[in-house]
Amino acid sequence: MTQPLRLPLRLLFVALLPALLGACQSTYYSTMEKFGYAKRDILVDRVEAAAETQTEVKEQFQSAYQAFDALLQLESTTLQERYETLNDAYLESEEKAEELSGRIDDIESVAEALFEEWQAELDQYSSRSLRASSERKLKTTQRRYRDYLASLERSEAKMRPVLAVFKDQVLYLKHNLNAEKISALKGEVHHFDTDVQALVREMDRSIAEAREFISGLE
Repeated sequence: MTQPLRLPLRLLFVALLPALLGACQSTYYSTMEKFGYAKRDILVDRVEAAAETQTEVKEQFQSAYQAFDALLQLESTTLQERYETLNDAYLESEEKAEELSGRIDDIESVAEALFEEWQAELDQYSSRSLRASSERKLKTTQRRYRDYLASLERSEAKMRPVLAVFKDQVLYLKHNLNAEKISALKGEVHHFDTDVQALVREMDRSIAEAREFISGLE
């Protein structure tokens, strides 16, 4: 029997996206399966994509903190230039945070579809031993998925307080463009750094969970 042609998953997704816009998730998954990509493949790809985004989030938030710290020390740039640079860093951080939230939604969608399909197919076994083995594998995978999802959501939650502090600083700078007022922000740098480092640690833990979860699926 001729095997279906398998293109790189992300390239295939891009190619099919225009035709699938507006289609329900079940139609999307059915179409992907015709090209040789089961829900398990899609889940792995989305977990990997989320881990990549988490790495980008770490780098962006660290970069934003460094920009904030450096700009408060500079005397050669105008106050307006400092504000614009810091605001750009904040907006890029917010964009990355939203991207990660979208990745989480995508993971939950395909995981739910995968587990529903897996559970329904248990009744199709004629062999009790094979059914029992598959059911044990399902329960193990679900448990490991819940652990991974919890770590992913914790890393997402860590972004919110950092973004809130960052936004406060940008707003303060926007409405207080004078050297005396800006000096008041210097005391906030330590708190910002502490929040960013906590975020980085949580992201690292979640990325490690992603690797373990993927290894159990492949």
